[in-house]
Amino acid sequence: MSHLLKAALTRKGNELNEEEMSLINRQTLRDLQPDEVFAFRLEACDDQLDRDYERFSLSALEQMAKLFVGQPVLMDHQWSAGSQTARVYAADVEDTGEKKRLILHCYMPKTQKSEDTIQAIEGGILRECSVGVAVSRAICSVCGTDNCKAICPHIRGREYDGKACHFVLDEVEDAYEVSMVAVPAQPEAGVIKSKRYGGSEQPEPPGAVPPTEDELSLAKARMELEYKRYGGNEDV
Repeated sequence: MSHLLKAALTRKGNELNEEEMSLINRQTLRDLQPDEVFAFRLEACDDQLDRDYERFSLSALEQMAKLFVGQPVLMDHQWSAGSQTARVYAADVEDTGEKKRLILHCYMPKTQKSEDTIQAIEGGILRECSVGVAVSRAICSVCGTDNCKAICPHIRGREYDGKACHFVLDEVEDAYEVSMVAVPAQPEAGVIKSKRYGGSEQPEPPGAVPPTEDELSLAKARMELEYKRYGGNEDV
């Protein structure tokens, strides 16, 4: 299973009608009123290629739409009760005609403590966020190998027969948190995983091009950075 962080964007909130409030109050211990709640949306991810040469399958987006409901919105990926800022109360997959994207609907109570956060979101300061998920399949577009089980020789972003290799992420096992961040989780979207998903190494076919020393060094640096980000917890 591979854990990933993917960049996302904050969007304007929903109109808090009776239906929306009913969904929100499923997450609360007492029924809140519309004037007690600030709601916003996250354009979490879509089915297009990202900067890591990965894309989610439609089924993965649909799985995440179910898994994210009830999950917390944190600050800076700090896994602590004090970092909890909001909560996802609904999620759906939108079809724009050009792409399919996962939209997370979030809420937070309007309190003195949350006032600064609300102003930062409304003012466009807290705009980016990072979505954490775990997938159990990463299919190579060149050979079809599931790189969560076996490592193929193809490198994401490299061209093979004139087409850039990418991985299709599928079978989402967990959607564990969304974090508001000052900037997206690293320019490379902060992927938490081994360089090639940790599958068993496969023999390279004739003519395969091995990764360069620069690519290996970059992958190692990213792994060390994310290892430090989560306090050295190898199970994250």
